[in-house]
Amino acid sequence: MYAEERHWAILELARKEGRVDVAALASRFDMTTETVRRDLTVLERRGVLRRVHGGAIPVERLGFEPNVPARDSVMTAEKNRIAKAALELVPDEGAILLDAGTTVARMANILPVDRELTVVTHSPTTALTLSGRGNITLMLVGGRLRGRTLAAVDGWALHALGDIYVDVAFMATNGLSLERGLTTPDSAESMVKRAAISAARRTIVLADHTKIGNDHFARFGDLADVDTLITDDGIDEQVAEEIRRAPPQHSAFRTPGGGPGGTPHGG
Repeated sequence: MYAEERHWAILELARKEGRVDVAALASRFDMTTETVRRDLTVLERRGVLRRVHGGAIPVERLGFEPNVPARDSVMTAEKNRIAKAALELVPDEGAILLDAGTTVARMANILPVDRELTVVTHSPTTALTLSGRGNITLMLVGGRLRGRTLAAVDGWALHALGDIYVDVAFMATNGLSLERGLTTPDSAESMVKRAAISAARRTIVLADHTKIGNDHFARFGDLADVDTLITDDGIDEQVAEEIRRAPPQHSAFRTPGGGPGGTPHGG
């Protein structure tokens, strides 16, 4: 097994069991404890694990929120496929909202150039990506800039979002579960996300499978608020089926490239 494959297997195991131990990993992968510790250090530097005594815990379990470079460096292939699949749901014309998130940011990079769109975003990074596009009327929502996510939050952002209405909101989330809905670690960011959903006729969530089943501190929406969820085929098949059956019955579920979600459909 290559080191990168082993790193991925360790991360998946940590997310499944909530914790990994150095001794158990050494036995499982037939390697020295020193090699395991080096692997855990690599994963911690990537922002996906936190080292604890004797092992490591996935950052989701600690309520830790990685910064943008750390989040952008993981699940890159899955995020690219999700972003590409989301393009199918961009209207031919009208107004859309792009949430702050690394997968949504990838979508901004590949927005069609042949459609006249008004794009609303509270992400300066996304705004810079789109600033030179002649076919796009760009509306940048202001507010206090959160350094960890590079998203505008607080009263100014809420006021601006309260005065607009868009055709589609493409949303990011840190966690999505049947029990808690859509969640994120920061309450100020959750309020802006909630306002973004309220400002949209349709809500489309872009989330790789590592977000599914995780819950964070602040809830900003229910599954009933989501019209379409686009994820990757790494999602557990049973969880995918449970999400399909969740209300509302008109919601769609997509996993680009095949897998448990298959093609879009109701349920």
